[in-house]
Amino acid sequence: MAIDFEIPEDAKQIRARVRQWVQDECIPAEKRLKDKESYKQVLAELRAKGRAQGLWCPFIPKEHGGMGLGPLANALVQMELGQSHLGALSMNSQGPDDATMLTLLAHGTDHQKEKFLKPLLNGEKRICYSMTEKAAGADATGMQTRAEKKGNSAYVLNGEKWFSSAASAADIALVMAKTNPDAPRHQQFSTFIVELPNPGYRIIRDIKTMAVEGALSHIMGGGHSEIEIKDLEVPAENILGGEGQGFNMGQHRLAYGRLRHGMHNVAMAQRALDMATKQVTSRSTFGKKLSERQGVQFMLADCASELYMARLMLLHIAYKAERGLDLRQENGIAKVFLAHMVHKVVDTAIQLHGALGYSQDTPLASWYTHIRSQRLVDGPDEVHRWTTGRNVIKAYEKYGTTASAAGGDLL
Repeated sequence: MAIDFEIPEDAKQIRARVRQWVQDECIPAEKRLKDKESYKQVLAELRAKGRAQGLWCPFIPKEHGGMGLGPLANALVQMELGQSHLGALSMNSQGPDDATMLTLLAHGTDHQKEKFLKPLLNGEKRICYSMTEKAAGADATGMQTRAEKKGNSAYVLNGEKWFSSAASAADIALVMAKTNPDAPRHQQFSTFIVELPNPGYRIIRDIKTMAVEGALSHIMGGGHSEIEIKDLEVPAENILGGEGQGFNMGQHRLAYGRLRHGMHNVAMAQRALDMATKQVTSRSTFGKKLSERQGVQFMLADCASELYMARLMLLHIAYKAERGLDLRQENGIAKVFLAHMVHKVVDTAIQLHGALGYSQDTPLASWYTHIRSQRLVDGPDEVHRWTTGRNVIKAYEKYGTTASAAGGDLL
């Protein structure tokens, strides 16, 4: 009896369609982007065309207007969309909106789904997620933003948020705040739906990072904002999932976000490796093609090995997700590995392009500065490694072997 690695035919077909879509539509459309108006026009055209072909919200159930793909098919699709910065946007599958839409779908009331989720699913609005704070950093339970009840009809929020991704492009924000400081640590927080703009939710600035920014970076939702929350009044009906459920919902949301980052990292690394291989097979130095040099072949081999391991990790996690199995250990391991994998592959591609790779005449330099964030966002490497290591110890103490925490029980 063999382990079956066969991908279902319908999943293969949708992967092929999305692969063609990215190559034929999204990557060529990148060259048409010059300003805010051209972005709005290009994206509107892409979305109308994609939606007409049924390429829309891959992970959203069909009854809510999406494609209804399961974890495996969605993983295959996302590993194609990440080859273009217009890929996910073209199918309304971009972060941070995607994971937040899933949170609203899972925990929203009928009223919240109609008022807030529906325009998100239709691509009419965008949403951001305000959880992180300077004082708390990687420890979400350390956040200090408070929500005080105002009678039975509203809450008033005060505090600050840091690195709220896509806030400058958002029409709605999910804001996590402390509602009960006396409750158990993970039950102190609640999540509120905030309509923007709102004078109580003020963007102090879009934080400058090491990432190379273009004229459209923040318009496309690629920025990270510092937020002042001052006397922000939110109707009680806008609390999501019930009081005290903010932390648990946030962890569920982040779990998907980590996987989506990883899937897009595979796509970016694949495009970078393709670019590098094209470069070395077309360029000669000292009378010989670069591709004929063993050192170059070794570099390509290392990249191929990294991509192979990355794909297997994601497909195995998708397999477990399809069956409702616990994937927390694998998710933490993959999150760290995939962040380093994409950095290594893009770095190698830059090296093989020489000075051209260091310039901004290719997207490689811009990718390189953006992907450094992958080792920080959705939990820094050290937190995930700490959790993974603790699970290794727990496995040994329980079973006398660490195998179950190290892929020893794959299925």
